[in-house]
Amino acid sequence: MDERTGPGWPLQRWYLAVVVVMVLVVAAAVGMGAGALHSLNAARSLVVDQADPASRQALALANALVDEETGVRGYVLTGRQDFLQPYQDGQQQEAKAVAALRALQTGDLTSAGAALDAVQQAANQWRAEYAEPALKRAEAGDIERGKALFDQVRGALSDQESQLSAARTTGRAALATAADNLVVVGVSVAAALLALIVLLALLAHFGVVRPVSKLAGEVRLVADGQFQRKVSVGGPREIASLGADVDLMRLHIVDELDTLKQVHDELARSNRDLEQFAYVASHDLQEPLRKVASFCQLLERRYKGQLDERADQYIGFAVDGAKRMQILINDLLAFSRVGRLTREKVLVNCDDVVAQAIANLDTMIEETGAQIEAGPLPSVRGEPALLAAVFQNLLGNAVKFHGEDPPKVTLSASRDDDVWTFTCADNGIGIEPEYADRVFVIFQRLHPKDAYPGTGIGLAMCRKIIEYHGGRIWLDTDAERGTVFRFTLPVVEEEQ
Repeated sequence: MDERTGPGWPLQRWYLAVVVVMVLVVAAAVGMGAGALHSLNAARSLVVDQADPASRQALALANALVDEETGVRGYVLTGRQDFLQPYQDGQQQEAKAVAALRALQTGDLTSAGAALDAVQQAANQWRAEYAEPALKRAEAGDIERGKALFDQVRGALSDQESQLSAARTTGRAALATAADNLVVVGVSVAAALLALIVLLALLAHFGVVRPVSKLAGEVRLVADGQFQRKVSVGGPREIASLGADVDLMRLHIVDELDTLKQVHDELARSNRDLEQFAYVASHDLQEPLRKVASFCQLLERRYKGQLDERADQYIGFAVDGAKRMQILINDLLAFSRVGRLTREKVLVNCDDVVAQAIANLDTMIEETGAQIEAGPLPSVRGEPALLAAVFQNLLGNAVKFHGEDPPKVTLSASRDDDVWTFTCADNGIGIEPEYADRVFVIFQRLHPKDAYPGTGIGLAMCRKIIEYHGGRIWLDTDAERGTVFRFTLPVVEEEQ
């Protein structure tokens, strides 16, 4: 089995299982609810649509028969024709009521049909044996016999009313039972849904949330530096796979750390070798150069004029070469020390640093008649000696590479969010845009060494110092005249 897949269910299977459970629970709830509603509707239909209308029609039938009996009795006693009207209207009402009762006596009221038959039979017997003969003879006839026959009608009506009342009572009881069942079903469905929600919450907690939280905790421990701690989690297959991938990443990090440690050790050895080289360059290499320069100068003083002009020229070349070699070695040593021999960074007042740089360039400024305007400059955090070297290099280049007019240099600073942007602009000979990157390369010169003095390391030194202080330096190629250098330094935390 692949370690990254794990033995657990995948999230897709968990999802399908949850969906199936939800569908089954909802289907069961819908079925139970539909059954309860059907029972409630059947009971309501029995009471509202059958039992109650049948009772009303039974009452109408009873009233119609009573009207018939009243009309017959009034006619035979008085002989007045207007008493026949209730009898005739009663017969019509009786027919309508009987028809309505026949239509309603279906389903649970089918048994009430026998009672209606008994009512009709008793009514027909009363009419045949008493009412119709009495109406034909226009006399009361056997009143007791007629009363006895109509009492049978009343008895049949009473039996019918009893059956309808019993049916109505049964229907109301069924309606109440169906309503109670609906409430029970509703409560049961709500309880089932609540249980399902709790179950889903537990599944989500133990199946997803808990494994993810455990994985997050394991990853956090690794992120805190416990790289030797193995990342292992359970749960769904995807989370287990993710944990295995994280553990593989941890192993890669451990391998990279081991590699970086080896590289760091090699770099430390290389730095020690570089320091040894710097020591040799500053002592052992310069000592022969000083001897060469000293003896060449002795030759020049002792034999000047005694040799031919070419010999004097050769001696001058040798002295100059030795001196330039000393300058190159000193500049290279200074370049190599930037960022390697670090000192504590302090709050530096740039106005004071620029004033010191101008003082160091006093002789050059006096010879060229240069004007230097340094506006209010901010305080930054850094090493004063290194920042002074930056300003001295930029100002020195501005004065050195001047045109026909006396040099005029402007030094200013402006704030842009969390950095200060310094600008050093002059009216000199300028630099072509295609050399904007080349001027910052060590020992790269744009002019012959006999045209302008220097070793070509100054701007490379400036870039290294500025980057060491967290900024950047560049040549502004959009300047219309002269040369414009810009560099940035972070705003100190107190000002932020």
